Amino acid sequence: MNTVKYLKVKQIYFRLLYFIRHKVLRKNYPLQKNSIVQNFPWENFIDSYQSCRESEFYFLNLRKRFENAIDWNFAEYGKLWTYNLSYFEYLNQRDMTKEEGLRFIGEFIKNINNIKDGMEPYPISLRGINWIKFLNRFGISDKNINDSLYAQYYILLDNLEYHLLGNHLLENGFSLFWGGIFFKDDRLLRKGKEIIYQELQEQILDDGAHFELSPMYHKIILFRLLDSINLLENNKKLNDDEFVEFLREKASLMITWLKNISFKNYDFPLLNDSALNIAPKTHDLLDYAKSLQIDFLPTLQLKSSGYRKISKSRYECIVDVGKIGPDYIPGHAHADTFNFVVHIENTPFIIDTGISTYEAGKTRDYERSTKAHNTVEINDANSSEVWGSFRVANRAKVVKLQEDDDFIQATHDGYCKKFGILHTRKWYFWDSKIVVEDQLNKKANAVFRLYFHPDVSIDEIKKRIKAENFEIKECLVAFEYNKRVKSKVLEIPFEKELKVEIIV
Repeated sequence: MNTVKYLKVKQIYFRLLYFIRHKVLRKNYPLQKNSIVQNFPWENFIDSYQSCRESEFYFLNLRKRFENAIDWNFAEYGKLWTYNLSYFEYLNQRDMTKEEGLRFIGEFIKNINNIKDGMEPYPISLRGINWIKFLNRFGISDKNINDSLYAQYYILLDNLEYHLLGNHLLENGFSLFWGGIFFKDDRLLRKGKEIIYQELQEQILDDGAHFELSPMYHKIILFRLLDSINLLENNKKLNDDEFVEFLREKASLMITWLKNISFKNYDFPLLNDSALNIAPKTHDLLDYAKSLQIDFLPTLQLKSSGYRKISKSRYECIVDVGKIGPDYIPGHAHADTFNFVVHIENTPFIIDTGISTYEAGKTRDYERSTKAHNTVEINDANSSEVWGSFRVANRAKVVKLQEDDDFIQATHDGYCKKFGILHTRKWYFWDSKIVVEDQLNKKANAVFRLYFHPDVSIDEIKKRIKAENFEIKECLVAFEYNKRVKSKVLEIPFEKELKVEIIV
């Protein structure tokens, strides 16, 4: 109930509607639809990551070769891997040939009657754009492919992810927009533009952040936005100047936030659900925006996203003093209120522990937990009640915030309902050190933790961290999916007050 009460009425309505339609009525759709297409000039500015060679696929650090036919329902590596197989991102990797790409598309269409996960709205959305890019890049006109994709778009149109909202619905909108142009279908185009207008207005915050507060998903949405601007700018016959201007305004906000949240060396913090080698690289996105003459807004600072970045001559520190995410879709949020990360001389020192999986279980639970972040855990509980793979019940709220250039003080109530405890954290940012002070309004069994980059030695930790009674333990951190590496965590138990200095 503490999860459901935050949902929008629209989400609950569509969950019930889709359940009845698919589980009770078992609605079926035609898989071919007569189409008319218009090819347009297209060149990829950013190629997809290398993930396929012949019939061997490599997603999320897990490799699979299909010796005969591709098993589009292959589930041994989890649903996200199966999704990636059906996204067809590999069609737009640098060395993909026309012949190989057509073979993969042909195999998918041949087996489409039996495909499960790949026919859900989200993979249809990503696959639609990837097929359209590929077909246009090679100037391919194939009636069987076009009719299959057109039918898939009408399945998507009838199953838009209003039950989820967030980045899923926005991806639906972008894909319908591309499909509407490719198939010269005003219905698809109008619906796509309607969703993009509505969702970008809501999902892009005043400081430019995507409202789910994951730098990885921010970059994915920004890439989709830049591609859409590229499509319109280079095909003037589409004649949609007002829409282009709207997209450019949102892209300007998003590129500014990306630049603000990134470190000087272009690393981005792995906050919430974020991992490397999924979204395009930061410098590629910045170059893409520059090529489209997207303006960076130098006076716009981190604010409404709840993140702050403090930059000194020797270090950069990113602090989280905001809400965990949008109330009705916190699926990519972690119980990490007052988390922070530090780079010293352009090198990661204190890091977020990252994520390695979306599969429900102990690893997913841990990676979303308060225990896995650079903050304070109280009475072995999470500050926000993360559960399942993508659920949050009661969640921490920042109830007090004071800040100036070199000081931040914030209080959150994540432990108030259960234990009557408010947690206050103060950061003091000096040129040569960061001071962190934690205070609880009453005594409890509290643990302060700091997680370090694997390259940081124990000697360096002891040299830079000044505090009493700390212990350094081994831990696992993740920079990529399905790959956890050994590192170190510093733990300090305390009851009410604690002061820690980080010498830079």
